[in-house]
Amino acid sequence: MKSSLYQKLINSMIQWFTKEPPPKEIPPCDFDRLKYEIRPGDVLLIEGQSRISEIIRRFTQSPWTHAALYVGRLHDIEDHDLRKIVVHHMKKKENVRLVIEGMLDQGTVVTPLNNYRHNHIRICRPIGISPTDAEHVIAFTIKSLGQSYNIRQLFDLARFLLPWSILPRRWGSSLFHTSSGEPESGVCSSLIAEAFLKAKFPILPFLKPDEKAGIELVQRNPHLYTPKDFDYSPYFEIIKYPLLSAEEVIPYYHRLPWAAEGSLYQGHGVVTKPHSPKKKKHFLSGLLSRRKDDENNSDHFPPETD
Repeated sequence: MKSSLYQKLINSMIQWFTKEPPPKEIPPCDFDRLKYEIRPGDVLLIEGQSRISEIIRRFTQSPWTHAALYVGRLHDIEDHDLRKIVVHHMKKKENVRLVIEGMLDQGTVVTPLNNYRHNHIRICRPIGISPTDAEHVIAFTIKSLGQSYNIRQLFDLARFLLPWSILPRRWGSSLFHTSSGEPESGVCSSLIAEAFLKAKFPILPFLKPDEKAGIELVQRNPHLYTPKDFDYSPYFEIIKYPLLSAEEVIPYYHRLPWAAEGSLYQGHGVVTKPHSPKKKKHFLSGLLSRRKDDENNSDHFPPETD
């Protein structure tokens, strides 16, 4: 009885934290263009508006409060077993663009990209990643579907970001680990970070001096990553599609010297031009004016009588 009441209380709190209010303003990005340009393996940064997003925004000092990995449509996933896992975790079996993400109230899930149509979003594209490694990143996140969300990590991460004068240094080595010493399941950004680290793709590695190579890269604990780190990383290209872009160039095919609209090439050097509606108008107006003149002239003569 107590456990059921406790679970209801936890669920109510989670719903209160994760409830997204209706958008207050139009997002400054062109979602329709973004959804056609995004590629499988791209990281999507989202500016959330929920209470938990506000908490994340405050302790990371960044507008980006959530991260998701774009995996494409179902037919983009070539591996049959991986596709089967995705289908199993989909709420609706639709051929839509999909992202994998960690949600506080659901764990690691697969959801339609269209869910973020009304959010401010940004693409972070891994620079120079090979197709094989991109597939490995996607495969890792797909295999993570169904994992629970690590709520404790949010509090640990908040503590870790506090000054050392407040947080004892000895706590640093025990963060994000269970009593057995094994790392726990992560949150949205740590899941994606771990997927890239498995493929040995850098995000923000620790740079260490080395006598032989001069410098050595050390992978950071994936549980230390937050969404803003993908934005800050020099190994990810930031791609934006503003709603109103002053730099947008008119497509070249609209700038070609086309003939008048309606002109058609009929072969053998014959080009037919469209009929001008103005001539018809002048012809009709001429007939009407001539008829009016005839009526006016008839008023000056008496009617004929037998």
